Amino acid sequence: MILAGVLLKLGGYGLMRVLFFMHDYSVNYNYFWIGLSLYGSFIVGCLCICQVDIKSLIAYSSVAHIGLVLCGIFSINIWGLCGSLVLIIGHGLCSSGLFCLANIIYERVGRRRFIVNRGLIVFIPSLSLFWFILRANNIASPISLNLLVNDYVLFLDWEFLSFVRCNMTMTFLFD
Repeated sequence: MILAGVLLKLGGYGLMRVLFFMHDYSVNYNYFWIGLSLYGSFIVGCLCICQVDIKSLIAYSSVAHIGLVLCGIFSINIWGLCGSLVLIIGHGLCSSGLFCLANIIYERVGRRRFIVNRGLIVFIPSLSLFWFILRANNIASPISLNLLVNDYVLFLDWEFLSFVRCNMTMTFLFD
């Protein structure tokens, strides 16, 4: 919970602060960093499909969201910075809650595999409601902050970078 809720987000905020000092270098290399972060988000999104462990899936999803934060930061636009900050806050709350629920399930069942934990809705219905709410917010459902920010960063970088549109589309599909 500490890594997903605090440390990754603190790194994104630190990158925002350092960007003002390194503005000349970031202007020259922002295409590289945006392309690299989108490619990394796509690869991590593909890895999320293959996961069988609950905590690994949550952790990989958090890394994919940080790639989107990097896209917003390196767009060198006030809207990108604000969108990245909101994504950091929204995802920090969601991922910490998901890790907390994964730990509760691990304490009760003793396993973290999806195949073992698939019948828990019968035994713990209130926990299933929290899983649904947090997971829906994590995948950018229409009532969450993440939907607004994902669409915002998508459209901001869509017009900013024409050469990575296919990679961006695949990243948002797998995110």
